[in-house]
Formats: sequence, C-alpha cells, structure tokens
Amino acid sequence: MSPFSQAAPLASSPSRNRRASFLVALLAIALCASAPAQAQSSSSSSSSQQSSSSTVAAPSTPNVSPLSRSASITAGGSATTLETSEPLFDLAAALNACGYDDDLAHSDPVRAAIRADVEASVAASPEAQTVRAALCAYVHKHDLADPGLNLAQYISLSLYLTPPPELTPVLDETQLPPDSTQVVNILPLLRTFNEATQLHALWIKYRPQYEELVARVHDPLTNVILTTDHYLNLPVSSYDGRRFLVLLEPLLAPSATNARIYGSDYIVVTSPAAEPKGSVRYDQIRHTYLHYVIEPMVYSRASAMDRLLPLLKTVQNSPLEFNYKSDIVALITECMIKAVEDHTMAINLPMPVKPDPQAQRLDRVDQERYTAEMIIYERQAEATRRNAVDLDMRHGWVLTQYFYDQFAVMQHDGTSLHDAIAPMVYGMDVSREQHRDQQIAFVADTTREIVHRGPRQLIGLDLAESKLMTGDRDGAEDIANKILAQPGTDHNEDRARAHYLLARANLLDQNPEQAVTEFHAALDLSRDPRTLAWCHIYLGRLYDMQQEPDRKKALAEYHAALNLRDDRPDTKAAAESGLKAPFALPKREHTSSDQEDDNSPFDPTGKAEKEAYKPPPQP
Repeated sequence: MSPFSQAAPLASSPSRNRRASFLVALLAIALCASAPAQAQSSSSSSSSQQSSSSTVAAPSTPNVSPLSRSASITAGGSATTLETSEPLFDLAAALNACGYDDDLAHSDPVRAAIRADVEASVAASPEAQTVRAALCAYVHKHDLADPGLNLAQYISLSLYLTPPPELTPVLDETQLPPDSTQVVNILPLLRTFNEATQLHALWIKYRPQYEELVARVHDPLTNVILTTDHYLNLPVSSYDGRRFLVLLEPLLAPSATNARIYGSDYIVVTSPAAEPKGSVRYDQIRHTYLHYVIEPMVYSRASAMDRLLPLLKTVQNSPLEFNYKSDIVALITECMIKAVEDHTMAINLPMPVKPDPQAQRLDRVDQERYTAEMIIYERQAEATRRNAVDLDMRHGWVLTQYFYDQFAVMQHDGTSLHDAIAPMVYGMDVSREQHRDQQIAFVADTTREIVHRGPRQLIGLDLAESKLMTGDRDGAEDIANKILAQPGTDHNEDRARAHYLLARANLLDQNPEQAVTEFHAALDLSRDPRTLAWCHIYLGRLYDMQQEPDRKKALAEYHAALNLRDDRPDTKAAAESGLKAPFALPKREHTSSDQEDDNSPFDPTGKAEKEAYKPPPQP
C-alpha cells in the first residue's frame, strides 16, 4: 500500500477537501511551464510526381496537395524523397518572365529553352502581354533588398499550393509561412499567366528533361544520405511521420539553394548547374539532412539544455544571428552539425598509394613506406580539419570543438549518435567550455544559415503540457497515454516525460497514490536532471503534506533533488526551501465567512483560493 493512502480521510471534510485540492493544484500547476522546448509540427510539403527508388524515393500519389499527400504516406514508406513540383515550376517561370536572371549563365540549358518558349507565347498574344505586365508589376512592387529572401517568399508559397489550374493554398492564410503571406495575392495573376502562356503544356513538354536531371541527381544524393547515416551509425531512414524532401527546379539559380523546415518536413529546393551536367550543392543538401537527423535528438533533450544557458553569454559579441545568441538548443544543434561536417570534410591532399595485396610478392619496405606515408597524411588531414574547427569557433559556433572531440570518441567506440548524444549533452563541463569560449577572438563576419524554419505548432507532449497548464487534464492525459502505448525503449525520455505529466495530472485529480506511481516511473526512465529533480521535489512535498507527515523521507527527496545539480534557480530554491522547513500551504486569516463557505462549490482551478491569499488593497 502506498504511504500516501493515509490522505484518504481528507475527503470527509469539505473544507479540508478544498484545501487539499488547492495544494495539489498548486503543486501541479507550478511546473506546467517547465516542459522541454517545443517540437516541430504541422506536416507539409510540395506537390509533385517524379518517382525514384531505393533510399531516395518519391511517394506514389501524384498531383495532390502537399498536406493531403503527406498525410497519405503510410508507416514504412520512404522518409527521403527527390521530386519536382509543378506549382514551383509555374512560379519560377513567372519570375523568369519578369527579369529573374540570377546565375543564368551557369544554369542547365533547359532553363533557357523554357524561357524562350514562354517569351514566344507572350509575344504571340496581346492578352499574355497584358497579363505579364500586371504580373511583373506585382513582382517588382514586392521586391526585397535581400535576393535570397526575395526568392524564398515565392518558394514558400509554392510549397503550399494545389497543382494548376487551381493554384490555391492548401492552408488558411493565417497558417501559411509568414514570408509567403507577403506575396499570396500574386495567385490570381499567376493563374491568368499560366492560362495565357499555356504553362501546363510546357510542363508536359519538358518533363523528359526534368526526369533526366532527377536521374542524374538520384545516385549522388543517395550516396550523401547513406554515407551520413553510416558516419553517425544510424539505420537507413524510414518514414516516421517526418520527411526529408529535395525539390529540383532548373528554372532557379544553381547557386541559390533554399532550405527550410515546415513542421515535420525538411525541404531543400535546389537547381542543377550546366557543368558538370546535373550537379547540385550536395554540401548544402547534406547540411539540411544533418538538421533532419540531429534536431529531433537534441530537441527531445531540450530541458536538459537549460544547464548550458550560461554558454549563451559567451556568444553575445559573436557575429551569429540573434536566434543562436538567444536559443541554446539552436546553438547546440548547429555546433554539432558543424562538428560532423568538419570530421567528414573533403581533404585536398594526395592519398598515399596502397600496395597491391594481390601482388605476387609484397615488399616489406613498400608496406612500411605506405604506413609511414599514411601517418603523415592523417596528421596533415587532421590539421586541416582542426583549422576548420578553429574557424567555426571564431565565427561563433563555440561548441564545435567540444562536439568534434566527442564525435571522435563516438567513432572510436563504434556507438551510434542515438546512444552517444545523451552523454554528450549531460556530460558537458559547462564551466570548462565557458572558460574556453571566453578566449575566442571572433571574426567580424559569418556565413548565413541556409536553413529557414517555418512557424511551429505544439505537438505531442508539448501540446499535452499546454493542455495541462490551461486546465484540459483529459486532453493532456490522453496524449501522454498514447505516448506510453507506443513501442519504446526502457530509457526513452519521451516516456519519462509522459509519466511526469501524468503524475502532475493525477495531483490535479486528487489522486496522490497514482501520482506517486507515475513520479517513480519517470524517475526510472528519465536521464534529464530537471525532470528527475522535480520528481524528487514533488515526492518530498507529498511526504510533508501527508496526514501524518514523514519528514525523514521528505528530506531524502529534497537532498536527492539537489544532488542532481540541475542549474535552474527554481529547482535549487524549491529543494533548499524543502530542507529548511516542511512544505505547507500559505497561511491566511480565517473569518466567519470562511466557515459559512465550507459547503460552497469547489473551484478545481484553485483560482478563488489563490485570490484569497492576496493582501488587501492599500487605502
């Protein structure tokens, strides 16, 4: 029997029942806002129909809206796709017709051919000329100073459009990416331009050239994905509700790779160059793929990152964008990606020639010479990689060296990133890294991140936390129970968070025995210092608040919370307060009206009770 079963007599007294309910509400609501950083949400992608195979594949359902198609993919399908998109083709053709000439000389010849056909259609029709004039006036009116952002707003819009001739958003305008809403009113003009220049007929005409380019990109892209997974010791990607999508559009500039994250879809829009035929920026595609692989692992441990917040102070004078100076999770993710890229960078040094093991007589001197040459090569290669790490550090990616060293250990041990990432995060000596970072002389400029992030919506346990905080306990418990019903490992942080959430929901439901069970389940599974510490704090408070308090056990729980060394001030303050004195409700003076109200309806939110503790207004 739970030691908290003695709390049952509280239900016999309405006054005590209300006060106990206020206690559990106070305990549970106190940390509702302390959940890990929000995860990605709202799945979306681009409409297309180009198929490919193996690791890089395309879904089988053509010409449907992005959200509908994404929702139709079943578990076990491909997580990585290489596709083309007709709405993107239409918008790119319109921009080309209005003077978008960026990197035209280096584009695949199909771009010039399509532009010539569009120009011929416009020249042959006065109506098309009028339509183009109106379209181009709109485009020029909405020009942005930054060419990359200027193009990005149209790409963002194209990813949320149904195929022509409708070309309508698949989402309400309030749900579209913010940059796309700036140009959403181009759509009536685009539909008219599409009809006047017969863009759909051109889309059909040039399909063979598009398919040839996709075929050229397919194998190298597959190799990029597989070698990255192999380096990180990860299994080949399969569909898990997220997708990595590469869209090929020859009408865009080959030098302007555009990458973005929309909910659970990671999308790269790229254009092949003329020489070498079909070549694209695989380095930038790989960079985005590393975001796709690493980000979920980092964000799942977002609450554990709080102890690393002091490191943000060391980058305030760096040339990083504001996002990385204010978000420790974003900074850690990018530094980890930089470390992987530095480890796997191409080294421009001649490799020693290995002696032929099939030779009839292998000269021992040749083998020794090769071994010596390889030692020299590895030293030079490592020096080159270390120089890249140093440059990244000076650009503001201050944890690159730490993660570079950690990845070396991971490779030596043969472990996967799934297994190694927790020790990397939890084992970091923050003071040591902070001291090293303070010695860095930052350079004056930095390269801009190519990956742009769409708006986030709460999903999963983050949504459950929000529901619990707003009083929707049933909704929160339903999400948490669904998480626990999914197959998972014994040390899954999501499962631990689910138990932790259910424990607090049980407190709100006046079920302390079940809350204790859930807190202990979270303690068994979690490796997050903050979650563990607050489980102990809650248990300590419950021991203090039993009908017959057990101060000895309560003190043990508070000591356990402090020993976990969660660096957040509220954790330390709560544990130290519990050590100084037993946890108790705030005291207030009772009046006769209090006695009269003993049988009044109970407010489960505790709002009325909390209002009663406010001091009277000053005269």
